[in-house]
Amino acid sequence: MRKIVILGGGYGGLTVATELLKDRLPDDCQLILIDRMPFQGLKTEYYALAAGTVADIDLRVAFPVDPRLLMKYGEVQAVDAERKLILMENADPIPYDILVIALGCVDKYHGIPGAPEFACSIQTFSSSRATYQQVNDVKPYGQVTIVGGGLSGVEVAAELRESRPDLNIRILDRGPSVLSAFPGKAQDYVRSWFLEHDVEMRGHVALSRLERGVLYDRDQIIETDVTVWTAGIQASPIVQALPGEKDGMGRLFLTDTYHLPHDDAIYVVGDCAALPFAPSGQAAEAQGKQVAEVIRARMRGESVRLRQIKLKGVLGSLGKKAGFGVMGRRTLMGRVPRLLKSGVLWMSKTHLG
Repeated sequence: MRKIVILGGGYGGLTVATELLKDRLPDDCQLILIDRMPFQGLKTEYYALAAGTVADIDLRVAFPVDPRLLMKYGEVQAVDAERKLILMENADPIPYDILVIALGCVDKYHGIPGAPEFACSIQTFSSSRATYQQVNDVKPYGQVTIVGGGLSGVEVAAELRESRPDLNIRILDRGPSVLSAFPGKAQDYVRSWFLEHDVEMRGHVALSRLERGVLYDRDQIIETDVTVWTAGIQASPIVQALPGEKDGMGRLFLTDTYHLPHDDAIYVVGDCAALPFAPSGQAAEAQGKQVAEVIRARMRGESVRLRQIKLKGVLGSLGKKAGFGVMGRRTLMGRVPRLLKSGVLWMSKTHLG
């Protein structure tokens, strides 16, 4: 029996599985989805989990129940491409005929000593819960420092301000401004929101090392009670260990139909794929639909022509009442983009995203 194995039940991997289940699978095919958790975690909302403004149960989405889908839970250790095996922790290897890797990303610490040990993460469900615990335990008027002024860092800072108005909150970035990748209007709006809500912003910070309770901006000491890291991501170490050309984030370059150039049995989806746009849940879902289309055509012995992926835009939140976004050439600010983001979250929970 041919085995189609999907590693990772996030936005990309789950989309591949649900799309394949929409059609009749060949009788000699078995679909297997492997994840460390028995549910999908809505990663784009982990900032709220870390800040304590949502319960973790609100960010869990049940995997589909279908007799054609076999769920396996555990920690993937490596992919043995030569033997076509998935090596698991404390479990037997799982063979595959077609493999879809959708393992997402991990934090990138840029070689800064102490960052992995002394900074909190929001990259996984469990690490976000652990971050919440540390932030929750900070005493009133304590200091929380967010490293990284991109979308994730801004959302963590704003949500934390709503969750803990007693805390001192600062956000650090290497560039001159938060949201440096966004249009100037969005940057100005977020900076004004932070000033109004007493969130300290520091630009041109070049961290040289971290210690417990201390960050070093070159030789300048920055004291903190908790540090939350949102200063970069890279592909899963399992992907980085595979042979093949990779970009600066460790993401694999692929063919036009998303498989490895030297191995047409392995497809890569989402944050592990060197796509021509920034990693996002939206991009992973769009690519996941196309990978499912390619696999369906392959099982029928047909060729396929894929359309160019066009993303709808980017939305960010500033607490529960304000937000910002970019849709095409239009910059959105205020309540409307926050409502739009809430709608996207609802669709993700109901598998309609």
